[in-house]
This record gives sequence, C-alpha cells and structure tokens, in this order.
Amino acid sequence: MAVKIRPIENRDFPDWLPLWDGNNLGTRDEEVTSETWSRLTDQDFSVHGLVAESDGKLVGLVHYIVHPTTGSLKDVCYMQDVYVEPSERRNGIAKKLLRELAIIGQKDKKWARIYWLAEADNEAAQKLYETVGVKLNFTLHMMAL
Repeated sequence: MAVKIRPIENRDFPDWLPLWDGNNLGTRDEEVTSETWSRLTDQDFSVHGLVAESDGKLVGLVHYIVHPTTGSLKDVCYMQDVYVEPSERRNGIAKKLLRELAIIGQKDKKWARIYWLAEADNEAAQKLYETVGVKLNFTLHMMAL
C-alpha cells in the first residue's frame, strides 16, 4: 500500500469528513465543522492540514496551527489533530504524517518547534510520540470562558 502525504485540498471534503468525525469520537458540531474546513482551505489562515491518501482514498489527517511565540523569533507549530482510519492503523501512517510535518517545519518554514498534547492513557499515541518527540513534565490547565 503506497501512502501519499499531501496538503489538504478543497476537493477532499467528502473524504475528510468521516476522518474528522472519527477524530471527534463521532460527534459533530456543524458550525465548528464548517468553520474548521473553511480555515483549513484558506491559504491565508494559520490553520493547515495534511492528509494521507492510499489508492485514492483518504486514510489519515493532521491539522496544525502555526503561530508566533515569546520564546523564539521563529514561529512554532501546534499539532492539534492526528487521526488515522482504524482499519489503517499500525501501518506507519501517523508517523508519515508527522515526518512530513517536520519536513515542512525544518526545511520550508523554519519553525522553532512542533508541539502537541496527547491523552496520557492513549497508549498508541504515547508510543508513537516517544519515538518522535521529547515528553515534558507539564500539566495542562484550562479556564473555560
């Protein structure tokens, strides 16, 4: 199975939507979905996406946000969503998505770093992230507004 990693395109919406739903555990807020898609496909917006394509079908995605930070003169990248179709997992697709994102950040955009959050009990994600990143000893706090 040859997997191609590429930027998300307008034509991807019908194949992206089931992956988006899976990423959101089957729940969908239509307004959020519509706005997310609009942001992902607007070249001038700071939200971007890559997709994994196999045999003409989308099998994975990564969404990311590029922004300035106080700790560097270079932008940083927050990797927000990584999702691979369950039937396609354990085929290295998530790692390919992350590698492509790293290439974009290292060679093309010159980001200072990529960072992300992952649920502590998501063993598959934790195993993958241990191979590509450094775990920091922080806790996440949130103030709902």
